[in-house]
Amino acid sequence: MAQYFASFGDYLKNLFGEKVYKVTLDAGFSCPNRDGLISHHGCIFCDESGSFSRLYPNSLSIRQQLQSGILKIKKRYHAKKFLAYFQAFTNTYKPVSLLKDIYNQVFIDNIVGMSIGTRPDCVDEQKLDLIASYNFDNRFIQIEYGIQSVHDKTLKLINRGHDFQCFEKACRLSKERGLNVCAHVILGLPGESHSDMMQTAKTLANLGINGIKIHMLAVMQGTKIHQLFNEGKIYLMSEDEYISTVCDFLELLPPDMIIQRLAGNGKREFRIQPSWLGKKLELVGKIEKEFQRRNTKQGSNFSHNSL
Repeated sequence: MAQYFASFGDYLKNLFGEKVYKVTLDAGFSCPNRDGLISHHGCIFCDESGSFSRLYPNSLSIRQQLQSGILKIKKRYHAKKFLAYFQAFTNTYKPVSLLKDIYNQVFIDNIVGMSIGTRPDCVDEQKLDLIASYNFDNRFIQIEYGIQSVHDKTLKLINRGHDFQCFEKACRLSKERGLNVCAHVILGLPGESHSDMMQTAKTLANLGINGIKIHMLAVMQGTKIHQLFNEGKIYLMSEDEYISTVCDFLELLPPDMIIQRLAGNGKREFRIQPSWLGKKLELVGKIEKEFQRRNTKQGSNFSHNSL
């Protein structure tokens, strides 16, 4: 079967010799864009779960969440290797001493790596030094930064609370320490044209980051986007539009940048629209068919410094 993009699953399988399964964790973090440090309102697209899948209550310790997750995945898939994923809210938003206590709970048997979801304005050299200290014994240690767009006008509109320069600095400091860096982007944000989204692809393509997670703008219950959608102020792409846009986006990325997600969908019970979003494997299949129709793939239109 043709390889149209560099998938995260294949990358980890090549790295560790077999399929690696992700265990999502909630360490009880908050977010400076919710607790008042930046604002009380959060990003306009983010719901009360903080993008968490809600598999386990955060009343369980990290070790208990891991053990529970590993047991369930082992029973279902006979899995042997696992990646600990700190997913909910901003997972570097505590003092270094407390972060160390949290991260130290991760490396039990069969955990081959750790991925930490956070904001670029919530890291500093001490925190990144701590994360880098776990990067030995061929572990996969990754930090994921929500950026969503490279355009400051968009970041202001969606109430991110930081600018693109902040993201660039966080990436530089992370790469200096040998950390894998993954960026989150959202396609279809308010006010963004197709050209704006392609500029995000071109800019990120030349930053030397390792991976990317691509999300479709979704209307989640109780968010500012939900309010704007009800007022008729939000346009959502159709499935065909999204597939075409994703392929355009991937064609501009380096062929070796790891594609870790092609459509985040949120929890079904909290998602208002789009109704077509949610069947990830079907959507990936349709994206691959579009690449086949075009006779292109990830990286087909990539060029260094094509800004």
